[in-house]
Amino acid sequence: MENTTRQKHPGLHTMHPWRKHLSGRVKRDWIIPPIRVLENSKQIPEDLVQIKSDKIFTGEVIYKLEGPGVDQEPKNFFEIDDQTGVIRSKQPLDREKHRSFTLKAFALSPSGERLENPTTIEIMVLDQNDNRPAFTKKLFEGSVPEFSIPGTSVMSVVATDADDPMTDNGILSYSILAQESVPANAVTKTMFGINNETGAIYTRDVGLDREVVKSFKLKLQVADMGGMGLTSEGVAVIHISDINNHAPQFSPYNMLAVENRQDFEVGRVNVTDRDDRGTGNWEVKYSIYNDPHRSFSIRTDPATNQGILTVVKALDFEAQHEHTLILTVENLNPLSNKAPDLPVSSATVMVTVVNENEAPHFKEDPIQIIVPESVAPGTLLKTNLAYDPDNSELSRDPEQWLDIDGVTGDISVKRTFNMRSPHVKNSMYTATNRFCVSADAGGVSTTATLAITLKETNDFAPELHPKSSTVCKDARKKHSGLVLTATDQDLAPHTAPFIFEMLEDMSHNWTIIQINGTHALLQPLVDLETGEYAVTVLVSDSGSPVLSSIAQVNVTVCPCDSYGDCKSEAGAIFGSTVGINFIALLIIMACIAFLLLLLLLAVAITSCGRRHHIKKGAGLLVGDSEDDIRDNVLNYDEQGGGEEDEVCFQRKQPLRKDAPHNLPSPTYPRRPPADPTDIEDYINDGLEAADNDPNVPPYDTALIYDFEGEGSLAGSLSSIASGSSDGDQDYDYLNDWGPRFQKLANLYDSC
Repeated sequence: MENTTRQKHPGLHTMHPWRKHLSGRVKRDWIIPPIRVLENSKQIPEDLVQIKSDKIFTGEVIYKLEGPGVDQEPKNFFEIDDQTGVIRSKQPLDREKHRSFTLKAFALSPSGERLENPTTIEIMVLDQNDNRPAFTKKLFEGSVPEFSIPGTSVMSVVATDADDPMTDNGILSYSILAQESVPANAVTKTMFGINNETGAIYTRDVGLDREVVKSFKLKLQVADMGGMGLTSEGVAVIHISDINNHAPQFSPYNMLAVENRQDFEVGRVNVTDRDDRGTGNWEVKYSIYNDPHRSFSIRTDPATNQGILTVVKALDFEAQHEHTLILTVENLNPLSNKAPDLPVSSATVMVTVVNENEAPHFKEDPIQIIVPESVAPGTLLKTNLAYDPDNSELSRDPEQWLDIDGVTGDISVKRTFNMRSPHVKNSMYTATNRFCVSADAGGVSTTATLAITLKETNDFAPELHPKSSTVCKDARKKHSGLVLTATDQDLAPHTAPFIFEMLEDMSHNWTIIQINGTHALLQPLVDLETGEYAVTVLVSDSGSPVLSSIAQVNVTVCPCDSYGDCKSEAGAIFGSTVGINFIALLIIMACIAFLLLLLLLAVAITSCGRRHHIKKGAGLLVGDSEDDIRDNVLNYDEQGGGEEDEVCFQRKQPLRKDAPHNLPSPTYPRRPPADPTDIEDYINDGLEAADNDPNVPPYDTALIYDFEGEGSLAGSLSSIASGSSDGDQDYDYLNDWGPRFQKLANLYDSC
């Protein structure tokens, strides 16, 4: 059967996939090499291979074939002759669709029993160059900066081929067929090259200038078989990108600006830039120099690249007529290193201020002034307050502390400030300033608040308190004493903490212990005797500069009870060792009062006696005879006398004609003061009460001491003689003594 088959299919390769070794040992299955079939074959059907089973048995063998291309998708590509085992293709194959097929071959008995194990048959489809290469895009676009050096990578183009890339059918080669510049013929030399294997496009020559040529259009070709096979064409457009190789330039300008206006456009400046319009290489930014008051600003119009000059702070024609500005311009992007080395372009803009007759207006409202409270009158506080003031005034100045120049509006100090004024709130004094204009502007006035912040200065020295008090005799042992404090009319920080100090001459017996910033303890250093002591203390504040005051503290040292209160003040008074002894002063006062009383008694007794006739040329108290002495001063060591002692007091007293009668007497001081320094005030108060008493004789009245009663045992203290006569005294001679004695004569007509 085998020989018959070979004769029927000469040249057909026969495979024995199930053949075993002669020793009878089962051999491993054969590995059948792939069967190669050329795609697009014209011989259909075409016998590919014949398989044969060598198994010896009685009966025929039936061959079967299964797998993709036979009974599985894609179907009907292959078949097998079940009698001969010949495998043939039924239709042309396409490698680009099906590169290989894997089939299973079986050897069966007529009853369907497997005579052999199934074997695998691999069919490979061989490639033919039946596909053209093709670019992946219809148009490739790229860019390259101007003035790029040769060899600069621009872009890459890509093509594909459906044929087998492992054969020459799929090996591609790229080339540039033509170059066209935009604008046309701007550049004639070949500016670009392409890598024939990778499709990378690069620059080949210098001279790419964006201002000369905008872009290039390249005609491309790709071919398989290494450039010898099928071909296709494509297009690549390369744009020349701009670099900042041109600085902007502009020219001088003259502009006008109306005074007292702000946030308005003065004018525009133009620049030229040859770089690509609308890019950062073309867009510019402006700067202003020579504008010390920052009255102007400039911004860029993004559509036109113009500089818009604006007044941001109102101009004053009276202050400055013209403003010369220096403008500079530069691109948003920095200049390329390939740009010409040129200086930054600048322009001079002359802005002329146009005068306008307008109402004055303040430069600030409120007008803030900070000044020390102790500033001297006449000090200038603020100048140049408003624009265009014609006349100025202070419409409100409650304390009259300020003065204003009616022409210039300058504010100065008129009087010294006082932080304690009720018009000073939180250290701020508020006034109102008003400026007016002339009638041709409508007589408009404007006002502004003048807020003066007063800074506290150290004007007042602290005052010590208390000035007098008591200290227990045993204060040193009990570590107690007199608590001192101080007050200061200044405000912080020129007040507390206070410093209390003892003067050197008092530091031997007393000391001061600082308790805190406002109090100190005055304490004796030694055991002191009961009495009154004067201690001098120095107290200082914390101001700048520091102010101090010296005060004398009168301290009474006394024995104290268990509660710390003095038991008796008498001991302290009698035991005083400092200054004039208070008891001595009381004794002196008592003596003076006693002498005055004696004098008053003598005068009263004389006036109550019989009036004597006085001759001209004789004294008032000197009589014609020394024997008629009726008035005696009683010796008050003898307290008796009975009714006889009171006879004189029942007589008629002299009456005052210069005051109404029966008026109440003023209150006389009854108790002497405890402080020796008040003795003078005490005496003066007594004298003033006596002078204003309508019930006592005037100060120039001669008091007459009259008879004090019969049978008195007291002797005469002194003889106060007067002219004696049985008749009334003659006062005519007083008229010769002057006006004061004439009044005295008229006051008395009879006893």
